[in-house]
Amino acid sequence: MAMSSRALSLLFAVSVIAACGGKAAPEQPAPSGTTNSDAATRARQDSIDAANRARAEADARDRADRDRMAREAADRGAHDRGSVLEQLATMIHFDYDKADVQEADNQVLDLKAGILSANPAVRLRVSGHADERGSDEYNLAIGNRRAAAAKRYLVNKGVDAARIEVISYGEERPLDPGHDEAAYTKNRRAEFEVIAGGDNLVAPR
Repeated sequence: MAMSSRALSLLFAVSVIAACGGKAAPEQPAPSGTTNSDAATRARQDSIDAANRARAEADARDRADRDRMAREAADRGAHDRGSVLEQLATMIHFDYDKADVQEADNQVLDLKAGILSANPAVRLRVSGHADERGSDEYNLAIGNRRAAAAKRYLVNKGVDAARIEVISYGEERPLDPGHDEAAYTKNRRAEFEVIAGGDNLVAPR
């Protein structure tokens, strides 16, 4: 007896299901987000590394700038100290047979007074000198008067007398060993020596 068309259709459907094992096709796994996550992590780390490098370079520049400024300050300090020492050491000269400070030397002594005022720890030794003419006794005496005159000038400018000592060498230490007026002019002088407090000199304001 022939099968109805409906029975045939049902039989065909059962056959198809049996052929497929009765299972639906498996789903494909969702795409993984690992690649994007790794790229983001690397980008973030690169950004951090770049910031660290920039900060290290900035710190290095700052250190270099501080070192340079420190060197420049030290150079300026050394120059200023050398200049102040030179000014303190500048000698003055005297006329023949005289122990009066010459007007031309007032400015030299005024500058010394200013330096001494700005550096209260400094002490000076003033030595008086004479040319070779005259006796030893006379030259020692006039050398002492010359040193004393320089001290008196500074004291009158406000420098404490206790900070200045005087000594005379007479004709014993000539600057110029010649025996003419040019040599004599150089040798009639007062010299100034820092004997204390000269390590950290500052220029007067």
